[in-house]
Amino acid sequence: MTKKLKDFKVIPIKKQETYLWLLEKHYAKRIPSISYAFGLFDLNSNLVGVITYGLPASRSLVVGICGKDYANYVYELNRLCLQDNKKNQASFLISKSLKMLPKPSIVVSYADSSANHNGYVYQATNFIYTGLSDKHTEWREKNSNAHSKQVCRLNTLDERKNNPDRFYIIDRPRKHRYIYFNGDKKIKRTLLNLLNYKIQSYPKGQNKNYDSGGQVNTQQILF
Repeated sequence: MTKKLKDFKVIPIKKQETYLWLLEKHYAKRIPSISYAFGLFDLNSNLVGVITYGLPASRSLVVGICGKDYANYVYELNRLCLQDNKKNQASFLISKSLKMLPKPSIVVSYADSSANHNGYVYQATNFIYTGLSDKHTEWREKNSNAHSKQVCRLNTLDERKNNPDRFYIIDRPRKHRYIYFNGDKKIKRTLLNLLNYKIQSYPKGQNKNYDSGGQVNTQQILF
């Protein structure tokens, strides 16, 4: 029998409870900055999905959305991962968790176009679409899955430049950028008037799931 959304609950969880999901199931395979974490639980208290919000890595981004006065209100929805990704579970988890974030807040999230993500779940939860992220390049290490930030942290610029057989530069995939204003009607109007990005029409196209890999054993995780 198909479970209905009313059979599920979204509650805050410890960020450590998301690690197994993010490392083994989410396609990115990395732990991001996590300020707030929420879990989607079924009637049997099994954790069937996680979502995390953290501080964006880019200072220019947090200032650029609505200016310096609201830079400290910006969080990034940086991971969304579901056990089976049943219909409407993702949008349910997003909408419920947004209500539990501090208010006012500005939430930014990205849909990775290189992974065939268009951000339909953000469209379904009334995020504003502001186009593609800026063009950037990043360092990579041959025969390694290390993220660009890790490559740069562990290897100096001279090491990277002087070892072309080991390090190389690629164009960073551009991502669809979505923004959500969290608060009462007055603050939403204020933030919308301050938004420095142009609001654009939602992108369309064939989409893929937001998670990958097998099942995560969560039967012992309780409320």
